[in-house]
Amino acid sequence: MNELNLRPESLTVAVVGLGLMGCSITACLLMAGHPVIALAPVPGDMVTAMPRIREHLEKSFAEKITLKAPEDLLRHLSITEDYGLLKNCKLVIECTLENLDIKKSVYAKIEKEVPDDTLITSNTSAIPISILQKETRVPSRFLGLHWAEPSHTTRFLEIICGDQSDIQNAEWLYEISHSWGKEPTLVRKDIRGFITNRLMYSMYREAFYLVENGYATIEDVDRACRNNAGYWMTLVGIFRWMDITGVPAYHNVMKDLFPTLSTQTEVPELIDDVVKAGGKGISNAHGFYKYTPEEARLWKETFEEFSYEIRKLALKYPADVVKKKLTAKKKE
Repeated sequence: MNELNLRPESLTVAVVGLGLMGCSITACLLMAGHPVIALAPVPGDMVTAMPRIREHLEKSFAEKITLKAPEDLLRHLSITEDYGLLKNCKLVIECTLENLDIKKSVYAKIEKEVPDDTLITSNTSAIPISILQKETRVPSRFLGLHWAEPSHTTRFLEIICGDQSDIQNAEWLYEISHSWGKEPTLVRKDIRGFITNRLMYSMYREAFYLVENGYATIEDVDRACRNNAGYWMTLVGIFRWMDITGVPAYHNVMKDLFPTLSTQTEVPELIDDVVKAGGKGISNAHGFYKYTPEEARLWKETFEEFSYEIRKLALKYPADVVKKKLTAKKKE
């Protein structure tokens, strides 16, 4: 990125792929002030995208995440199937299916239209950026932007460099993402799964091991996560937590516990059975838990409510909360 422009209102961003995450990313960018070109590679998304985006903006306006009325923000949105409209975009965010062939096809269509200084990013959570950028004509301008759903309420964002990425492009993304309401992480060296997914999938693997080997039920594992890590992780991360609660204790436990943790490399049978039976979770009321259609709908609604409520609490405790308290005390 040759320019150091960090004013969202003067930077048009494209979101290619308008599923659940593409729509919430679009809402986030609109609230930040960007003009947005939302492109639907799948024709069906042309029908569902606007209602989803509008709902996100209406809820965010009601919750005072944005002070701009939804209709004012939607004036800066274009939903299209025409890749030619990407020509003036400074940043393109790809949010298509986790399929290398699909992504390769999409990148070719994007690069045909945009100038060489337009940044192209992928919201992939499974394919290393170094692999994806090999499918592009200008790999130095290609990076990963890993969002979390719902993208318009969470503070999470990972910016990932591939082997051929220009670090200056990553640093520009790091700076401008603060205007998106993010506390970003810059991953300077590519690794499969990046940071968050590597941590989370280690926990998923151990959770499956405990259930499949009879140590706990699905309900027990979920309850343990909610009432332990779920209690403190919004405020502090793993290393700060160990600092707060005493580093030597963890050192002692690791010596005995680490050798007993699961190192399984195959997909657990429990999730394999669910997927083979057609289970998708609450989207079709069939997952690890049994749901009636009404229960599935209410879980979706409740999670959305929670995402707004936890955001309010989390924003009271930003990453630099202690530094701010120290600064305030010095001024007293």
